[in-house]
Amino acid sequence: MDGKSKAKKDAYRKINHVFIFIGLFGVWYSSFNIMKDSTEKEIKTLPQTNNMLQLYIRLLTEPNCIEEVLFSLGWFYYVLFFFFYIFYLIISTNELTRKTKYITFPLNFLPNLLLTDEEKRTYGSYLYFAIGQMFAAFICSPMVYFSILAMSSIGDLMTSQFGIRYGKRHISWNPKKTYEGTLAGSITSFAICFLFVGFLWALIFTITFTAFDIFTKKPINISDNLLIPIGCALIYIFIRYTFNLNYNSIILKFF
Repeated sequence: MDGKSKAKKDAYRKINHVFIFIGLFGVWYSSFNIMKDSTEKEIKTLPQTNNMLQLYIRLLTEPNCIEEVLFSLGWFYYVLFFFFYIFYLIISTNELTRKTKYITFPLNFLPNLLLTDEEKRTYGSYLYFAIGQMFAAFICSPMVYFSILAMSSIGDLMTSQFGIRYGKRHISWNPKKTYEGTLAGSITSFAICFLFVGFLWALIFTITFTAFDIFTKKPINISDNLLIPIGCALIYIFIRYTFNLNYNSIILKFF
């Protein structure tokens, strides 16, 4: 397969992740604009605090605060989590049924269109993507989660596309990836994260994204679709809770 065909197939496989990011951002943007004149807009759309681990600890230690915490999260937090929860259920059902001859599912045609030969023998990357994003959506506030989703979709797409088309210097321990592709994905990730979480957190997330990208699947035999969202989400809640390091969302100031 030549470079152009390989790049086209890769884009076809990953563009759906980008559409998910655009769609969810469009839902948030529309709702935010509709409610921007409301005095309760933060309660209705976004969590009152982005220290999510602190909220979950309150749920465990203060039983009487359950209603207060749940309502403080804002409805868009639930949109993010339940979207990927439903997405995971659909994809997992599709993966389980395609491996048996006795049960069919309406989406069983997807593997032939989207998966590589290796993924067809194991599990599709979209399953790992669904698991990782569902986890990140559950423990991160929306602005942080948009950063993680952007890296997992747009950043990952730029990494592979630029690497396939222009990559010359292959990473010695991970020869399927190139330094040019990794650099393109990292720059893209930083630029998008900067809009959602500001310079410092964009830098933290970009370093994390870069490290996870170049070490998967070699020497770490884990899908980057799984490791990047889960790893970034865990690093976020650890730093946010331990050092009380808040983020500064640039994009909220525009609206």
